[in-house]
Amino acid sequence: MKNLRIAAILAFAVGLLGTAQAGATNLVVGGKNFTEQLILSSMTAQYLSAKGYTVDLKNGLGTTIMRQAQESGQLDIVWDYTGTALIVYNKIDEKLDMDESYQRVKELDAARNLIWLNPSALNNTYALAVPQKRADEDGLNTIEDLANKINQAHQQNPPQKYPMGVDFEFASRPDGLEPLMALYGFTLDRSEIKQMDSGLVYTALHNDQLNVGLTYSSDGRIQGFNLKLLEDSKHFFPFYSATPVVRKEVLEANPQLAEQLNALSAKIDTAKMAEMNKKVDIDQQPIAQVAADFLRAEGLL
Repeated sequence: MKNLRIAAILAFAVGLLGTAQAGATNLVVGGKNFTEQLILSSMTAQYLSAKGYTVDLKNGLGTTIMRQAQESGQLDIVWDYTGTALIVYNKIDEKLDMDESYQRVKELDAARNLIWLNPSALNNTYALAVPQKRADEDGLNTIEDLANKINQAHQQNPPQKYPMGVDFEFASRPDGLEPLMALYGFTLDRSEIKQMDSGLVYTALHNDQLNVGLTYSSDGRIQGFNLKLLEDSKHFFPFYSATPVVRKEVLEANPQLAEQLNALSAKIDTAKMAEMNKKVDIDQQPIAQVAADFLRAEGLL
């Protein structure tokens, strides 16, 4: 009878241990609702599954919804951007360089038990883009070059228009178009500012309906539509370094997880992400396939 009781206690203890281990290896990966985030979250889920974790993927979320879900413990791992954390979550409009941005959000979120791991070399920030043909014809490499070209166009007789496409938010927000023009020393009249959905800017540039447009630096349509990004030589646009963010208790329960996610982060940069975005948005390849192909190519799967 005594042996039976000991056996029962041991079985119960083993059961508890098994439950604890299973709980530690069940991870919920979240993602936002645009192509790049769908790829990153799918990639992370596949990568961690191959490492032996049980992964639940919950992507397609809005920015604030994803953030709230992680803060409330519903999501364990997400990829977020330093610029988003500064501006959207913490309402900080101070101009910071790349390292300062990362250190600031890392410090702020540590108090919320959210740990920013090593940032990737992916910077999905705003950018001004022009059709490559126009860039070649007008000698455009930087936003300063663009400002000079716009000023020259306005000084012609009669003045020439230089239409720019921007989304509705950027056209009106206090850190948007007006301060950009002030910093670089050019102006556009209302008829030159074309406000439209951000996705339509790429199509309008591709169809030569705009001279310049506000885009995102890692968008696949930059390459797919043969557009050129102009260098932001005065560093107007904030840094949006893509970084894995994990709940502290999840990292504590999974001692190897930080190192594993840092290894993944080290393989990702803007050029590679732009190519993956292009494969989905332009070439119409499935997201899961694009993510898996990247992991295999980088020796992670």
